Amino acid sequence: MVKLGRKIVKFRIPIFILSLLLLVPSAIGYINTRVNYDVLYYLPDDIETMKGQDILVDEFGTGAYSMFICEGMKNKDVAALKKKIENVEHVSKVVWYDSFSDLSVPVEMLPDKIQSALFSDDSTMMFIIFETTTSADETMDAIGDIRKLAGKQCFVSGMSAIVTDTKNLAESEVAIYVLIAVVLSCIVLALTMESYLIPFLFLASIGIAILYNMGTNIFKGEISYITKALSAVLQLGVTMDYSIFLWHSYQEQRKLYGDDHKEAMAQAIAATIKSVVGSSITTIAGFVALCFMSFTLGLDLGIVMAKGVIFGVICCVTVLPAMIMIFDKALEKTKHKQLIPDFPKVSEFLVKHHKAFAFLCVALFIPFAYFQANTAVYYNLDSSLPKDLESIMANEKLQEEYHMGAAHMILMDKNVSGKEKHKMIKEMEQVDGVKEVLGLESIIGPSLPESMIPQDIKDILESDNYELMLITNEYQTASEEVNEQINELNTILKSYDKNGMLVGEAPCTKDLIEITDHDFKVVSAVSIMAVFLIILFVFKSITLPVILVLVIEGAIFINMGIPYLTGTELPFIASIVIGTIQLGATVDYAILMTSRYEQERGGGKSKKESISIALESSIRPVMVSAFSFFAATFGVGIYSKIDMISSLCLLMARGALISMCAVLLFLPAMYWIFDRVICATSKNFKVRK
Repeated sequence: MVKLGRKIVKFRIPIFILSLLLLVPSAIGYINTRVNYDVLYYLPDDIETMKGQDILVDEFGTGAYSMFICEGMKNKDVAALKKKIENVEHVSKVVWYDSFSDLSVPVEMLPDKIQSALFSDDSTMMFIIFETTTSADETMDAIGDIRKLAGKQCFVSGMSAIVTDTKNLAESEVAIYVLIAVVLSCIVLALTMESYLIPFLFLASIGIAILYNMGTNIFKGEISYITKALSAVLQLGVTMDYSIFLWHSYQEQRKLYGDDHKEAMAQAIAATIKSVVGSSITTIAGFVALCFMSFTLGLDLGIVMAKGVIFGVICCVTVLPAMIMIFDKALEKTKHKQLIPDFPKVSEFLVKHHKAFAFLCVALFIPFAYFQANTAVYYNLDSSLPKDLESIMANEKLQEEYHMGAAHMILMDKNVSGKEKHKMIKEMEQVDGVKEVLGLESIIGPSLPESMIPQDIKDILESDNYELMLITNEYQTASEEVNEQINELNTILKSYDKNGMLVGEAPCTKDLIEITDHDFKVVSAVSIMAVFLIILFVFKSITLPVILVLVIEGAIFINMGIPYLTGTELPFIASIVIGTIQLGATVDYAILMTSRYEQERGGGKSKKESISIALESSIRPVMVSAFSFFAATFGVGIYSKIDMISSLCLLMARGALISMCAVLLFLPAMYWIFDRVICATSKNFKVRK
């Protein structure tokens, strides 16, 4: 490793120039990586609701739909607006009053179901059907064009409108996320480092690694907006330790090698590679665990972040040393006294009162295990967005004026007899919350011939193999009522057509609830097992992996249990990924202290002396690491208007501080209580009194 370090120092200028040149293809890759703003897209392809979405596209040429409400407009003006909307690129069809009858025919002459679906007091509603899928760029462009045509009294609702608003909001915020993370990280580094310049070199090196990571996402084709929003600040937070370790190692080696700064850096690189590679493995393991989720948003985030940690390690031992050597004289001129003092008496106090902290550990962890298991979680994607967005206001209008919540669609065999379809529709309309079931049969009624149906309507509701029906209902997506309703509707549908499908936002969300509940258990088990095995391998101990994982898991319980006490609902994704990220990113604090404890105990020192030295030597680096992670995520959590991102960042920021406290306060107590067992079950420990 020392030879590698010497070569990096020797070729520092070519390495630095090459690192800058590689930013060009990285920037091109970043710009050309598509971003997906539809969370439901990441549901497994093999579930019925997702298969139904494909059938809608293949059989009906329909991927997305929106409800469009017009208030205070005359029918002739609405008809004129409808024609303009029909001419918008990627709009397939628009269904309204004049799709069923001439405008000269009074509204009262329309079938009751059509009247109640399309008119309410002073407003009317039309259904806009798009050629492309919910989150396709073409659909979002069409939503934007429709909004330009519509006045202030018109509202576009539906999932595609929500996705469009999410995209616009996320794109307006993402640059601010990085700026906030950088500014707050600079403040923390300025307080904890001994040079005013070194924080900027750290951030430049990590920034290069982030751009490499984001640029190589082009090979994935696309990433989710959550991954795009979180990956930069998260990579900054979890890889900052590596830069800090290199700098401290370089300062230590300079004391040994004096004016030979090149050799000091070569030795520092060798030491950093050994330490950082081991440290990064646990972090990577946490992100890899996300890849085991059936809900493939976890795979998306897991791959990008695992890749980001690897790029962070590579840049830490190549680009950063090159920059430090190039700006070595400037670093010397900008040195200052350490602003945060050491804490020599804290370790003595903590060790002396280990029994109290052991009791506090148990007293906190047991109730918080219950609290975190009962923290409220929401799945309705509307709830994560600001209430003043156009799509959210449109959905509220839809509910207030038409008492309409989630709309479902039925796909069933067109060859099922009309009589059977009528019976099915009647049964479905008796289900709680269902307003109407709109299909060919409900439009014409049992006594009218099919030839009376306009061809445009027939094209929308019937394909070569399937008939499409729309169910309007009063219940909201992700509510317990709508999930129970979906179960009842599916039972009725399957009794008439065993291959029939119920699709739409609410059925997809119901699948999301069931899948992510399973994913939470899988991801937690995989991450704990992976980290357990890594610690087992590092320390060659049976008991230390149990102790370290329990301490960090306890910190996770506290972090995830706090929302239960404050009555805060978390977005569903938070309950799955936070535990894994917090475990992988902060177990390093415990490994750092345990490494020193092992070194001192194995060297023959007493239990008390070993624990005191391990704690005293770890307080400062653990605090610096935790505060760096906190700085990278806290500001973004406060700023973001998207609760999905805000909640995740605030949980990560708080989790870093809670893990820090758990390691510094509770882990030494665990060493003290289980010292004899640790020594008996670990290879590198010697028993001393």
